[in-house]
Amino acid sequence: MRFCRGGFDVIWRVPLPKFPGFTTLLPLLSGGLLVFGFPPWNQEWVVWVCLLPLLGVLWSPRLKVSGFKAGYLAGLAFFIPSLSWVRHSSRVIAGAVDHGWVGFGPELMGAGAVLGLAGYCALYPGLWGWFVRHHACPDEAKLLQGSWQTSTWESLRCTLLAAAAWVACEWLRSTTVFTGFGWNGLGVGLHQNRVVIQAADLVGVMGLSFLPVMLVGTGWNTLRRQVAVYRGTGTCRTRLDFTLALVVLLSTAGYGMLRVLEKGSAEVVVRTLLVQPNVSQVDAWSGRLAPQVYERLDQLTRLYGTAREGKTPLDLVIWPESALPVHLHGQPERWGLPKHETYFDALLKSGDFSLLTGTEIYDSADREGRGGHVSAVLFRGGFGHRQEHHKVHLVPFGEYLPFGDHLPFSLLRGVIPGDFAAGTSTEPLQLEEPEVGIIPLICFEDTVGRLARRFARPGPQMIVNITNDGWFLQSEQMEVHAVNAKFRAIELRRPMVRATNTGVTCFIDPLGTITHQLADPETGSTLIEGCLPGEVKVPVRGEMTLYARFGDWFAISGLGLCAFVALRRHFFSS
Repeated sequence: MRFCRGGFDVIWRVPLPKFPGFTTLLPLLSGGLLVFGFPPWNQEWVVWVCLLPLLGVLWSPRLKVSGFKAGYLAGLAFFIPSLSWVRHSSRVIAGAVDHGWVGFGPELMGAGAVLGLAGYCALYPGLWGWFVRHHACPDEAKLLQGSWQTSTWESLRCTLLAAAAWVACEWLRSTTVFTGFGWNGLGVGLHQNRVVIQAADLVGVMGLSFLPVMLVGTGWNTLRRQVAVYRGTGTCRTRLDFTLALVVLLSTAGYGMLRVLEKGSAEVVVRTLLVQPNVSQVDAWSGRLAPQVYERLDQLTRLYGTAREGKTPLDLVIWPESALPVHLHGQPERWGLPKHETYFDALLKSGDFSLLTGTEIYDSADREGRGGHVSAVLFRGGFGHRQEHHKVHLVPFGEYLPFGDHLPFSLLRGVIPGDFAAGTSTEPLQLEEPEVGIIPLICFEDTVGRLARRFARPGPQMIVNITNDGWFLQSEQMEVHAVNAKFRAIELRRPMVRATNTGVTCFIDPLGTITHQLADPETGSTLIEGCLPGEVKVPVRGEMTLYARFGDWFAISGLGLCAFVALRRHFFSS
């Protein structure tokens, strides 16, 4: 081994397999790096380079390595730390109000939840690693010694397949097994790049993941060519594939710039108030603060919504998910409070505004064993004049227990005693004054683009997310949830508001920019009780974007391409 210009001989002349644990450490490095691309670190540059170590393993023919194992290790290294907040859900059930120790049982269950979910999610990077190793690994002779046309095509073929496979695997992760879990794809890591992310209205947030993989793949192949020429083992120096990747990236940025600079069309202004009660999950369950919660919701709403000199300063007041301590048709009078009919009639008479709140609804059919609904209810004028929407996308192991009557899942019935029933309607709620459609997304539904698009209709619409992130205490989950959610505004080109019990209560414009956010002015903490008033500017035209019309067409096309390549090789290879 000798040192020379740039140290390339040190890197490229050492037989890679002699490094102990080489094929394990590099995938772990890729996954570990990617963690820093998301909250609370938000280092976007990591998203563009983190796959280099993993590709270095998968695209090295000299290494005897399992592509699935390499991808799975990278997935574990990413998902275990980035999903560590999941552990708080079981701790909260045991009474946790902070990060303090609550006993071996809840702590072990929380750790098990993190490892179980991370182990499942890591299967998809593992699947990607297998595909790339077997179906998208460049032929070294073509790449390093072929003509510039042959080398360019070989690089583009493998890189585009790898990028398509990554997007397809993200789509599979978001749709399969208990309704899927699609948080924190590569595209979400670009959430601070206001220009590039505008293309989500064409290909969805998962389609944005294509860009980093494409750039890393062509960049790696370009580097390999230059080093091979330097060492005398290659003859091709072309950089055309990397140039073409940059052209695609710049074209995406150009489209985004046009969107950002686009002149606004006619708008309907909805004067809106978001209320954040900041009630801990433990207090919500105990019911001991029920009288105070009802009183504070009433006070905060009247503070901004009471008519003055015959004029009401608000059009819409939004309370978060499960804001009511007692479900809609329950009995708040047991706490010495008025019935819901009386409570809402009095509150809504204080001003000419509509009120949207989250609650649970149990009706006569629920008594037949079907369970209640997690719902959003829009009131206008009084309790009797209301619209109801039931949550469509339930959270497994949180709002229902999959295979709850069968082992081993039935063992969790003591922790999750009952199931909610999923709603079926994707009809928007209708605000009467002004006339604006409301896309109601409850809890984690704002992270599911394929569901949100089903509510899209031509005409003025706004997206409303009501959620309760109190399950995850003072963790980064609240910010993670918000950055995953903001892409719904871009995909559908509709403004969005988020009213949380505790978390990130904010206004988001159709470009995905958080324009207003509820936070303590001194500390910046979002874990406070308070109100956030603001104006939602709703485009009258209600653009039906490519994503709104066709959903995850880009990801599904990538899946189809990869399936074709794999089947073709299986059935037709000699």
